[in-house]
Amino acid sequence: MILLFTTSCEWNQFADKIYYNGNIWTGNPNRPKAEFIAVNGETILGVGSNYNTFQGPDTEMINLEGEFLVPGFMDSHTHFISGGFQLMSINLRDVSGKDEFISRVKDYVMNIPTGQWVQGGDWDHEMWGGELPTKEWIDSYTREIPVMLSRLDGHMALANSKALELAGVNKNTPNPPGGIIERNKYGVPTGVLRDEAMGLIWPFIPENSEEEMDAALEKSMEYAASLGLTQVHDMCSWDDLETYVRNKEKLSLRIYALPYYTHWKKHKAYVEKHGFGDDALRWNGIKAMMDGSLGSRTAWMHNPYKDDPNTKGLVVSADTLELRNVLREADQLGIQFAIHAIGTRANEWILDEFKVIEKENGARDRRSRVEHAQHLTPKDMKRFSVDGVIPSMQPAHLYDDAAWAHKRVEDDILQGTYVFQSLLKSNAILTFGSDWNVASLDPLMGIYTAVSRKTRDGKNPDGWYPNEKISVEDALRCYTINSAYAGFQEDKLGSLETGKLADFVVLSKDLRVINPDDILNTHVVRTVVGGKDVYVK
Repeated sequence: MILLFTTSCEWNQFADKIYYNGNIWTGNPNRPKAEFIAVNGETILGVGSNYNTFQGPDTEMINLEGEFLVPGFMDSHTHFISGGFQLMSINLRDVSGKDEFISRVKDYVMNIPTGQWVQGGDWDHEMWGGELPTKEWIDSYTREIPVMLSRLDGHMALANSKALELAGVNKNTPNPPGGIIERNKYGVPTGVLRDEAMGLIWPFIPENSEEEMDAALEKSMEYAASLGLTQVHDMCSWDDLETYVRNKEKLSLRIYALPYYTHWKKHKAYVEKHGFGDDALRWNGIKAMMDGSLGSRTAWMHNPYKDDPNTKGLVVSADTLELRNVLREADQLGIQFAIHAIGTRANEWILDEFKVIEKENGARDRRSRVEHAQHLTPKDMKRFSVDGVIPSMQPAHLYDDAAWAHKRVEDDILQGTYVFQSLLKSNAILTFGSDWNVASLDPLMGIYTAVSRKTRDGKNPDGWYPNEKISVEDALRCYTINSAYAGFQEDKLGSLETGKLADFVVLSKDLRVINPDDILNTHVVRTVVGGKDVYVK
């Protein structure tokens, strides 16, 4: 039987390119399989099993040689330009001990001139048993070099004495709203700053130049293309958005920019003047944060932490009244919400707030999002589907967190952690991302973790809370059509259908039939955005 998946193309319209002899998963539940995809300009001309109708004298023919082709991966949560800077800075992500931490920083700063700030880091103190670093670890060889090294989750950082001095942070500095300054037994800052306390340092770090921002974006785009990413939803700064606008004609993937809510006045004026953007670059969303992270004990929980009964975490927003006002004004302008909530109490609070806003401003298709939705009570798990709220989750975090999360919270909380299967069963539109530069940008790492639920310590060979595993096809949907839905683009992206934009990725192995462990041995062969090859291995 010959299958031609077409709807509206002219029979005498030939394709610019035909990718044939493929093992294609279309993501279209009505016609999930195909052998070719025909592309004309930026759009898909046809998908099916017989390409003869679309082949003209000038059509470029690309033999897929049976390789696995899927819709382009879309990452629903990145800090994209920060990731570019990370690629160009010190990396402590794999450091497993104090001595290695010290030597890695010491080697890096050897060629750093006096007065130049050193950033990056992405350290994880749980890799060496949970002891927090202190400024004394690095002060002796960074006396005139200010240093600010972030923990991998971005909710805690280590500042050296020079950085603290420049910012005027000392024994008498009070904790800022939504933040904590770690202190030793004498009340002296240790250098570790949690959440909003990091904001005491940021104003003293010189702003990146436009040239530096452009270079970081270029580095990120090159890396993303090699991983099969065709779009990112970026939780960004206003400078990041300006960088995207400045480089719009050079973008090699699609950007959905969601600036932080503190830029709301600029954002509102920009929307009123320029609209919401287009398929290449949009800015019709807004990001805010309710709490911190589990690793930093700043995720806002209902109950105290097991390993620190003096805290239930933090409300990171310094002024919840201001946040509420911004959310209401943004909602009236048709702006989508993407709100960071990790702890059980933070998720409950923002779900309640979404409901109140709907009651005040009226029902409509908002597709409000909770970014992370990491720790959920059984009651709140069901609310995503019922209330039409999108859980935007990052499965690769599980790989790290599950090695130590039991230290922080009780088993009843862990049972509601990264509940991919429960959310899908409740008919929630679950979408996946990475939170890069906090975790790996690689979608294959996210798929592997969602499918296997294996952890970095190797202690969960059958999966951490294995009842929450999902299938490869479900994971693919979370990285494709569900991500498109989360960005109001399901009519243009997320599946391979006639008339949609030609964004897809070719993989070396069929993820559906291999052992889950082999997912990490799969590589990207080709990445196509708008009908153009942006990466070919």
